[in-house]
Amino acid sequence: MDQKLLLGAIKFMKEDFFEHKELFESLANKQKPHTLFIGCADSRVVPNLITNTKPGELFVVRNIANIVPAYRISEDFVSTTAAIEYALYALNIKNIIVCGHTNCGGCEALYADENKLNKVPNVKKWLNLLDDIKTEISKMKFDDKREKFYLTERLNIINSIDNLMTYPHLDEWVQKGQMQIYGWHYDIQKGLLYNYDRFSKHFVLLEKGIDYEKIYKEIFCDY
Repeated sequence: MDQKLLLGAIKFMKEDFFEHKELFESLANKQKPHTLFIGCADSRVVPNLITNTKPGELFVVRNIANIVPAYRISEDFVSTTAAIEYALYALNIKNIIVCGHTNCGGCEALYADENKLNKVPNVKKWLNLLDDIKTEISKMKFDDKREKFYLTERLNIINSIDNLMTYPHLDEWVQKGQMQIYGWHYDIQKGLLYNYDRFSKHFVLLEKGIDYEKIYKEIFCDY
């Protein structure tokens, strides 16, 4: 085992655990997360870090490129769908965050050479879920590939939100204000988070036009 990982684990047991001992004891037999966080598996995206949350607050689902497939009952093994289903109907979470990020390797791979993708056949199959986005992007002309990837990342977030709305009852809960859905685009280099406004259909920096007190009450009233 890598020595850094080993020493980190020992430090957790001897120091960090005891610093939050009461919290971990309260979580020993149950979990009651208030938010489902759907993010990319990218090592640079750390859900608890960017949301400033503690253990027990987030139910986290991560995959390549933070993709949410449309809801379906399948005979296959559908990890992402099963996890979202569990969060919605077993844990009764009240908020969903779909978080994409800049320089996403999954979104970039959508345009990769066929031979390169053939080396990772399961990734290639997974990215087929973004074929409609690829088709839409292909109709546009980009002088800079970074702009192309950036737009792909944002369209992917919107697409994932649209697919979330195919889950049973979710649209009804959103309409009644019983569920809040956020689409975040995380700029890794600048440390900025942009939220997708479903009404204006634009991404807006989180600090602008946000009623923090209202959101705080919605999240923590039952937590």
